[in-house]
Amino acid sequence: MTTTVDGPIRVRFAPSPTGYLHIGSARTVLFNWLLARKHGGKFILRIEDTDQTRHVEDSVKMILDDLHWLGLNWDEGPEVGGDYGPYFQSHRLEIYDRYSQQLLESGDAYYSLESPEQLAAMREAAKAKNQSFKYVRPNPTPTIQEGKAVRVAGRPVVVRFKMPAKDITVVDDILGPVTLPADQAEDLVIHKSDGYPTYHFACVVDDELMKITHVLRGQEHLINTPKHAALQQALGFATPRYAHLSVIFNMDGSKMSKRDKEKAIKEGRQPPEIDVHDFRLAGYLPEALVNYIALLGWSPGDDREFFDLDELTGVFSIDRVGKTNARFDREKLLSFNTTWATRLSADRLLEAFKDYIQVSESPMRGASEDLLREILRVCAGFRTFRQVEEKVRFLFVADDAIAYDPKAVQKVLAKNGGEGYAVLTGLLPALRELCEWSAPSVEKIIQSACESKSIPLGQVAQPLRVAVTGTTISPSIHDTLVLLGRIRALARIEQCLKKQKSP
Repeated sequence: MTTTVDGPIRVRFAPSPTGYLHIGSARTVLFNWLLARKHGGKFILRIEDTDQTRHVEDSVKMILDDLHWLGLNWDEGPEVGGDYGPYFQSHRLEIYDRYSQQLLESGDAYYSLESPEQLAAMREAAKAKNQSFKYVRPNPTPTIQEGKAVRVAGRPVVVRFKMPAKDITVVDDILGPVTLPADQAEDLVIHKSDGYPTYHFACVVDDELMKITHVLRGQEHLINTPKHAALQQALGFATPRYAHLSVIFNMDGSKMSKRDKEKAIKEGRQPPEIDVHDFRLAGYLPEALVNYIALLGWSPGDDREFFDLDELTGVFSIDRVGKTNARFDREKLLSFNTTWATRLSADRLLEAFKDYIQVSESPMRGASEDLLREILRVCAGFRTFRQVEEKVRFLFVADDAIAYDPKAVQKVLAKNGGEGYAVLTGLLPALRELCEWSAPSVEKIIQSACESKSIPLGQVAQPLRVAVTGTTISPSIHDTLVLLGRIRALARIEQCLKKQKSP
């Protein structure tokens, strides 16, 4: 994509407030943000909220939170303002009215008077003939006076733009020339009967007034671009540079869709992460997610894989964005996340961990910073924060509320005539007498038990682990016991032995 423009580069991301930010949209934001930062330009956030039927309560906050979490802040838009606001389209209705009137008066648009019932009948007639429906412009088109009179009478009236009777070609900086043939174009609605503009019209007007120079967006919008170019020409607007990004698919070739989550929930399966917030709740690091999605369809030109935002800014270039659809490899992302957890400073890792704890409503919310730092230390090598929580959940359960996994009890404690229980019985006195409750001291007691019975570590560590956590999953056994503390650890071992004896 060329960066030769008059004045600074200005790019925008314009989401509709329909929920959390989709991972594909996050990549679109990232590429826009990187282009602006690379060339000293501006990144604008604009909320396209003119479709009132799709508006989801609190979704603007959801989107803003997702962007903040990713570290992709904006130069103009909600929360920060700017010289070209308002940045909510629902606050710009008078502006759209003015340009709609301009097109009506120039003859490039007209009032369309068909009722919803009439349009439905037209569609049914086309369907009966096995034809796709295409709106046919009335001849002559209604006058402005006729349109206003029908609207005053209370009938629904829309404004349609007259698509020119010629092929329209737009040069896409990734895909090359894109042409909309004249016989496939139909007059598009630019103003709805509820007084709101359509996406097409508001987008074109706002891109001009907000001085947008470059538009990077998903390929699903490619079919709209020639229509937008026709509108821009009729209004006397400049046409920005366009680049349409490939689609992100699952590894099996299916599209990453929010419907995947709904289907998984209905089938009783763990829903896949689709939105940015899903990955946040699953315990991924924003650094890892940003790094990974940057490589979906873009290549730095060498074998390097790990980049922070500053490094990405330095090497990013649209001409290295490919045409081929990207595949989202979750195992690859997990690998990235595991590596990023070792790359971050202890303070940054703690900050990210605390964010996960808050948004996931984790039982660790009341833990001190010192305890959280220790948890991260003993769980080093983790893949996600959710995995960390699963390992240390036992710490945040009341001692008398430990739930014992029946399979773990049978496999570790009860088999071979209660072999595991016998190990606990033999260990308990030595643990009670331990003067210093520290990892080295606890480890020494356990090692001594292994040597005296000539048994491997697992035959001692696993019974202890099940006794104090109820499961076979925790940090190393000496760290597990030290995290619990002497009183709680001994109480849980005693409780476990009492359960063996109870009927």
